[in-house]
Amino acid sequence: MHDGPGVRTVVFFAGCPLSCRWCHNPETQSREAQLLYYEKKCIGCGECAKACPSRAHIFEAVHTDVPTPTNIPISHTIYRARCKSCFACVDACPTGALEASYRLMSISEIADLVERDRAFMGTKGGITLSGGEPMYSPDCALDLLAECRRRGIGTAVETCGCFDPKYIPRLVELCDLLLWDYKDSDDARHRANTGAALDVIVDNLLAVDSLGAPTQLRCILIKGVNLDERHLDNIASLYLRLKRCGGVKLLPYHAWGNSKLSALGRNVRDSDCQPPTRDELRAAGEYLTTHGVKLL
Repeated sequence: MHDGPGVRTVVFFAGCPLSCRWCHNPETQSREAQLLYYEKKCIGCGECAKACPSRAHIFEAVHTDVPTPTNIPISHTIYRARCKSCFACVDACPTGALEASYRLMSISEIADLVERDRAFMGTKGGITLSGGEPMYSPDCALDLLAECRRRGIGTAVETCGCFDPKYIPRLVELCDLLLWDYKDSDDARHRANTGAALDVIVDNLLAVDSLGAPTQLRCILIKGVNLDERHLDNIASLYLRLKRCGGVKLLPYHAWGNSKLSALGRNVRDSDCQPPTRDELRAAGEYLTTHGVKLL
């Protein structure tokens, strides 16, 4: 994980203006709370069905030679259209097979939880806001940063950069470090793969840099999408324009998000997104270094 310096407590926000095909936290894309079901953890006890007022959980006997952990061959089907997101089933599940994608908390409640980790943070650690996109809920994100600042807790924000620029001055004031995603440098490709234009992301980055905000560029590399020399040239060009950027972190694509898509009852992604090999990742890093980029 690369969530900032030192020991960090990461707070994930729900909701994101982007819809990246490769998102590794798809449960945070929506502002609506969602139910995740991890089939391998289910023991077929039926407690969720007893707790659900909407009859969204249905258990049926199946013919199989492979018994479940409870020695009762069953099939557990979730009818998501019936689900009212009360999450009574989550509370009833004894194995953690069911989870809610998020829970509502007040600013003070979150800050109190972060305080518990204070002894481990030292002088470099702190809180990192992630998601989703923290600045998709700007008032909450900024209020939480302000509360952590008041308590003397270091602050960092992981952002896709796609947010209303009117919040930039306060964000810069309250944040010690901005971990800025630069997912692609080709606008048409960026629109096709994330659902958003590139210009606002770059404009916001240049704006925070002009105000003196320390940043790090986080560049995901995806074989079959953006692993090409032109994109690397554009990463170097953008980095060299920034006055306060501490460096570039190359993040190889991984398919960890597929397990969460399955848990959400959504289709797993197609396979044209592939991780770079170690040699390809090393070559990309060497190319950037020779073009004046500091790698993190």
